[in-house]
Amino acid sequence: MKSEEMTTLLPDLSWLIIAAGEAILKVYESPFSVEYKEDHSPLTLADKLSHEIISTGLRKLASYPVLSEEMAEVGYEERKDWTTFWLVDPLDGTKEFIKRNGEFTVNIALIEGTAPIMGFIYLPVHKVLYYAMKNGGSWCITNTDRISALKTKEDILNISKRLPDENNKKRNFTIVASRSHNSPETEAFIEQAKAKHGKVDIVSAGSSIKFCLVAEGKADAYPRFAPTMEWDSAAGQIIAEEAGKKVLIGNSVTPLSYNKQSLVNPHFLVIS
Repeated sequence: MKSEEMTTLLPDLSWLIIAAGEAILKVYESPFSVEYKEDHSPLTLADKLSHEIISTGLRKLASYPVLSEEMAEVGYEERKDWTTFWLVDPLDGTKEFIKRNGEFTVNIALIEGTAPIMGFIYLPVHKVLYYAMKNGGSWCITNTDRISALKTKEDILNISKRLPDENNKKRNFTIVASRSHNSPETEAFIEQAKAKHGKVDIVSAGSSIKFCLVAEGKADAYPRFAPTMEWDSAAGQIIAEEAGKKVLIGNSVTPLSYNKQSLVNPHFLVIS
């Protein structure tokens, strides 16, 4: 897909992900129950509502298949023939949602071949939207209330801030780590960074916010040496990459890839 085609989708995708975020907030601000899936991960009404809004909207927007965390698994024999598809996490950070700490996101990515070419991450509580397009840069809108009155891609670009933010450079080497999924490998990475950089600051955050912090320049590294799925990382990867960062498998120089036979990601590192 060409850059101009992706930019044309910008208003509709912005409105869609914000609509999903608003539905999530209605559940977040009221009493809600928690179910558990077969893998013991939590599920709420907010996950389901967001999935329905996004999957319905994406199918109206473009004739690409949709792969979402909250849908019946699509077998590799069917997926392997997909050349372009939407990859969605309707509510990334359900554990943070349940804790009501605000650190959850909505993630939408467009995958072409085996790589993300477009990504949106929305923080409903904070009304912040991050997005990126292949060869089109990485951007942030810090008050999405303004988007409802906008009608064109130019309107949205005009209120967007290009990432990274150069004002974030003057600080110690900073590592952002998962709030709910740390590991011994992550601790080892932190110790290596301290040996190399001396003073190291550690920031904890939930969901795909960690990709955004590296993309913004508020953090230098996000080591993820614990299990994730493809929908957890796709939108964050293109946002980080278009901000000049890298998302690499383990300690290699190979970027994460998508639509694998197994949708489980290998361990990866987001690095400046």
